[in-house]
Amino acid sequence: MKLRFREDGPIVIDLPEGSRFVLDGVEHTLERPKLALCRCGGSAKKPFCDGTHKRTGFRAPPGRLEVEG
Repeated sequence: MKLRFREDGPIVIDLPEGSRFVLDGVEHTLERPKLALCRCGGSAKKPFCDGTHKRTGFRAPPGRLEVEG
């Protein structure tokens, strides 16, 4: 699994299409191979990114985290 911290934007998680995750006790299946999580704190769709960071002037450095195993 790879997590990409977009410069001034969300955390993007690269997962295989069809992956499943549980949010607040409800299981979901990914329709796309990426999941964007808010890191600016302003999204109305938390924990997911809704693009609010673009309007608020959020600033954060880019980065990458890879998890194996």
